[in-house]
Amino acid sequence: MTFVRTIPPSAADGAARAMYDKVLAEQGTIPNWAHVFSLRPNVRDGWVALITSIRPKLDVRRYELATLAAARALRSSYCSLAHGKVLVNQVFDAPAVTAIMNGNAADVLTPAEVAMMAYVEKVVRNADRVSESDIADLRSHGFSDEEIFDVAATAAARSFFSKLLDALGVQADASFNQLDGELRAALTVGRPVA
Repeated sequence: MTFVRTIPPSAADGAARAMYDKVLAEQGTIPNWAHVFSLRPNVRDGWVALITSIRPKLDVRRYELATLAAARALRSSYCSLAHGKVLVNQVFDAPAVTAIMNGNAADVLTPAEVAMMAYVEKVVRNADRVSESDIADLRSHGFSDEEIFDVAATAAARSFFSKLLDALGVQADASFNQLDGELRAALTVGRPVA
């Protein structure tokens, strides 16, 4: 499940036990990603504080699309699967999310959303190449400077989480195998599902 030794929930105590209990209470299960945080539960606390400060500034659709774009650019199957599933459950249907992942976003999304996702991918891949014209393009689609900040923060935060999981060999939970096959294939952009 990971390249590093982790503390299994059955052997956890102290901060690791508290972290597992929080995750279980929030999610109803202990996903694979939580195991690596057993080594440094305070890092998970920091992650939660960061993402909790970013997420409420964006509506679900915008946050999840930005996160999906970042995960795709990072080749993070885990994050693509997780946030693609949220989009299917709360915003779109499986064919729409599949179309977005397969490069047909313009068929499903507004021009502003297509521009936002392209900006997120540029932030993830080449943040040093973001220019004033990229920001001007987002403004032309109606984004305020505060919203542009929120989108950039979403991309940067996803970079931390996705890269940490991939660097430690964490695979997406086997439960993602229950997704529609075409959707699952489109969302599996890096490591295979466990």
